[in-house]
Amino acid sequence: MEAVVGFALLTATVTWVLGIFPAHARRRAVALRISQLRRAEVSERALSTSHAATMLQGLISDLAHVCVDFRQYAESHSFRDGDENTSLAADIMYLASLAERLPDAAGPDTSLVRELPGVPLHDLAVTLDERFLHTGGSTWQVLTRYAQGYGRAAKG
Repeated sequence: MEAVVGFALLTATVTWVLGIFPAHARRRAVALRISQLRRAEVSERALSTSHAATMLQGLISDLAHVCVDFRQYAESHSFRDGDENTSLAADIMYLASLAERLPDAAGPDTSLVRELPGVPLHDLAVTLDERFLHTGGSTWQVLTRYAQGYGRAAKG
């Protein structure tokens, strides 16, 4: 009986590790993409192109994955990223401010993207607040608290 229980615990531990580390890697990859945008100092003119729209759609999709990962692997919230270039908390406020300053789009590809970033940011804020932060604040307040508590500094 002890051997069966021991084997079950070992299997559960390996399964958990194999699930949590890819979730953590996805979060760090999204953070790196946001950090690269911040460090490139992308102009508002460049943000109104269809290439920028495609890139932002990818970020929006990736942010949805991060939100699901926080819900599925709540423990991953306590994993801190040491490098500010791979810390979602360190650059989440940059992404939030970028979403607010997207220029009015001229083409159909970019007009939808102007409206979309706020939705996954709100979903992420709701997840963070319900599961971990418990502020009861607005999206901006929750993201600011997340940045201050888990990032090196709020950037924006």
